[in-house]
Amino acid sequence: MTAQNIALIIGLLLISIALSYFIGIYNKLVMLKNNIEKAFMNIDVILMQRAEEVPELVKVASKFMEHENSMLMRLTQLRTDFLNAKSIDEKIENSAELSKLTKSLFAVSENYPQLSSNNNFVELQKRVSQMEDKIADRREFFNDSVNLYNIGIEEFPNVLLAKLLGYHQRNLFIVLPEEKAYNGIQF
Repeated sequence: MTAQNIALIIGLLLISIALSYFIGIYNKLVMLKNNIEKAFMNIDVILMQRAEEVPELVKVASKFMEHENSMLMRLTQLRTDFLNAKSIDEKIENSAELSKLTKSLFAVSENYPQLSSNNNFVELQKRVSQMEDKIADRREFFNDSVNLYNIGIEEFPNVLLAKLLGYHQRNLFIVLPEEKAYNGIQF
């Protein structure tokens, strides 16, 4: 075996090792990206269920809340915006607004005793509240996936391949300040 053949074998071995290393990085980045998609799809199912409840909620509430038409129309528009959202970030943004306005609706409904005592409204309120709890649980898993992805695309040498593939930081599904606020029991 000549020195030239040995150099060629070592060169091919080094290229093979480098190629395997970059394939490993690529596969890791793809896995992290797909984990985000999967985690969001688990949330999206419940977000869709919640959005499906909005028309019924508006229908029942509009019978009793004649002076809150703008709120009910805004709720309907947010549902439409959510259903038409194309990206995860758009869905998260619309969902947050929908959640915020739904909570406002429930708060305002306390001013309408007939509505608050309506069985259909109470059942809808319970279902939406249960869905909010499920969303909160799944949001934690989604945010973990986003965090791992964001770390993964910033590690060296992953950052080189991530930039080449056009991967960028993803936004967390954050809890709005209004959701964190606790105003205590009001009397």
